[in-house]
Order: sequence, then C-alpha cells, then structure tokens
Amino acid sequence: MEQLSLFDSDNLSAPLASRLRPDTLSDFVGQSHLLGEGKLLSRIIESDQIPSMIFWGPPGVGKTTLANIIAKKTHASFINFSAVTSGIREIKEVMERAENARCLGQKTLLFVDEIHRFNKAQQDAFLPYVEKGSIILIGATTENPSFEINSALLSRCRVFVLKGLGTDDLIRLLQNALSSPAGYGHTKIAITPKQLAAIAAFSDGDARVALNTLETAITNGSVSPGCITVTDECLTQCISRKSLLYDKNGEEHYNLISALHKSMRNTDPDAALYWLSRMLEGGEDPLYIARRLIRFASEDVGLADSNALTVAVNAYQASHFIGMPECSVNLSEAVVYLSLAPKSNALYTAYEKCLRDARQTPAEPVPLQIRNAPTRLMEELHYGEGYLYAHDTPEKMARMQCLPDSLKDRTYYNPDGEGAEKALKEKLEAVRRWKAADLSS
Repeated sequence: MEQLSLFDSDNLSAPLASRLRPDTLSDFVGQSHLLGEGKLLSRIIESDQIPSMIFWGPPGVGKTTLANIIAKKTHASFINFSAVTSGIREIKEVMERAENARCLGQKTLLFVDEIHRFNKAQQDAFLPYVEKGSIILIGATTENPSFEINSALLSRCRVFVLKGLGTDDLIRLLQNALSSPAGYGHTKIAITPKQLAAIAAFSDGDARVALNTLETAITNGSVSPGCITVTDECLTQCISRKSLLYDKNGEEHYNLISALHKSMRNTDPDAALYWLSRMLEGGEDPLYIARRLIRFASEDVGLADSNALTVAVNAYQASHFIGMPECSVNLSEAVVYLSLAPKSNALYTAYEKCLRDARQTPAEPVPLQIRNAPTRLMEELHYGEGYLYAHDTPEKMARMQCLPDSLKDRTYYNPDGEGAEKALKEKLEAVRRWKAADLSS
C-alpha cells in the first residue's frame, strides 16, 4: 500500500517514464475519446464527482497515470493498492480504515492496480464497501473485465476502455521527453524524426516502452562535447528489429498484409510465410495478423474446408496466450494450412449480394407465414398463417417461401464445388430442384 506522496517523481535518477508522468489532464497524451473536450471522463475528473470505475486497456496507455491525476484532483483520501502483493488481510485493513473515515464524513478513493489478479473471494471483499459508499474503487486491468471481474462488482462500476496510443501520440510523447526539464531538456540530443518514428512503431501503442526505448538509446548513444547522438546502429540494437521503416499505420503495412493475403489465396505457402515473417520482424501485432487469418478463412476458403476457420481461431488464441516470439510458429501453421486449403469465395460473394439487396430494399416486409404470432391480434392479422414445420415433413424441408415477394427468386449462395463444397453444391442443387418442381406444377 502506498500513500499519495509516493507519486512524486521529481527525482531525476528515476526512470524516464516515471519522471515524465503527467500531473494534469492537459499534459496527458492520448485517450481523446475519453478525455477530449466535453467527454465524460474528463468532466468526471474535473468536477471531482468520481464514481467507482474500471480502466481497461493494454499496458502503457495511462491507466495508472489517470489514477495519479485523480489522486491529485480529488478531495478524498487516496490509497494505492496492488493486487500482486496484497491479500485478504490487507484488503480488510484498508476497508476498516475506509469505514472509519466514512463515519467521520471523509471519502476514500482506492486504486487497485491489476485488479484481475484478485480471485473471487478477494473481489467479493470490496463489494459491501462499494455498496455502502465507504470506498470509491478504481481498478486497472489489461484483461476483459467481463470475464475477470465479478459481475456484482462490475455492475457497480463504470468501465472505461483505454486504447493503445497512436503513432502521433507516441512521437509527441518522445518529443516532450527530449524538451522537458524532467527529461532531456538540459541535454542536447541528436535524434532524427525517422528514428523517433521507428521507436514509436516498435512500441506498439505502449508509452512506457517508447520512453524506456528512448532512454536506452540515449544512454548508449555516441557522446561528443555538448551532444549525444543516437545512431541507427545503436537504435537497431535497442529495438531488436531488423526493419526500422515498417510503419504499422502507413502504406507498407497495407502492402504487406495484402501480399500475405494474396499469396495464401494463390496457394503459395512459401510466399505467404515470407510476408508473415516480414510483418512480424517489422513489429506488427501478431493478433492483428491472426484476425486477418480468421477473415481469410471464411472469405477465401469458406465451406470448401470448414476446419480452416477453426485453425485460424486457434492460431489467434495461441498467439494471445504466448505472444511473440513463440507464437510465430502458430501463425506459420495457420498460414500454411490456409494456403493449401481448397478455396471458395462463395460465402463472401453471397453476403455481398445480400448486402446490395438489403440496402436497395430496406423496407421489405417479412412474409406472414414465417412471422411469429404470440398474441391474438397477430393471429387475426394472419401472422404465421401457412407456416410449415420442416421437421414434420419426410424430406425435413417445406416448399414455403421465406424471402420477400420482390426477392423470392433470388439465389445468393452458389458453392464453387471445391473441397467439401462439392457435396454441398450437389445437395443445394437437389434442394432447389425439389422446391422448384412443385411450384411449376
């Protein structure tokens, strides 16, 4: 447990990220969707009307920093509490102090870092005190609170989702570090915009990583009278990436993901693996690549091999569990499987056709025979009249119109006949012939 005084970071021997931690919202970088002018979180903080809340976001995006700013802004007693080092005994001690303070008319604001690390019993210990108002709870977590926070506790907290910092935000943060008296404002540092952009790209939205990387690069820079120069060679060693020029938000990002996608579509596993390695070496988020593989599995393979989607989703989960560099082999497995799988874009084209019709005919009514009729009025209006229950027929399907009248002859899904779609194609053609036969007789 730490009291507010421990947030002071004027010591220039402290890590750069600690020295530059902002004290006010005006100095805070990023999260404009929450802290922009007129946004809810900024209004809550400025008015000191702090509810219990959860900050959910990846590492290094400002969760603890926001707690620090609130600590300096609020009139409540502030306690910093770590889920890593604290147990039930420490929780009870803090709750007793908070309850005593409440009886004296004082509010207690409790910040719990990594709240997802508390088990159910530990989280339950907070609940009665949150309900009574003995404490205002602020929790920080990198995990989805829907899964990691007890529903009873979560229902009493506002959840604010913090995003990874954009490249522009990170570059601004790095430039501030170079000019701030708390950073390198008293030292001449020779570092190029290209090098700052490389650090920002490597940091993957994490402000702490960006500042630590800058600090390491400067510490190991070339020293000359009155100046420290950051060389490309030094920076390459600091970020441990082969390519300094890969911009995850720029043209090269889209060029490489396009190359990966089209190589898999063209059944070229060698090229696909090469483009995968280029992206990973350039610092691309493996989960972004895994999401693209999931899309590819349905868009370009589809029901020609329905296991492709399972492989892609498994690759995403494996990448989430173990991260880089270990997950590179999981992504490689999925890329090769998808490259060699039979290809069909029938699902993709079917949905695109449906989408065009849905946009052009947005008010098409649902046919009466397939509407539900839960009330007598709906029955009187002929809802559900003529409905045929497919399970009651020998064929397990009925000759019944399910599309709106204006679209009743449309066909959307037309399997290519590749892989497992060969059997689906034959079945669908037989079904359509059977339904058409009765309609034409």
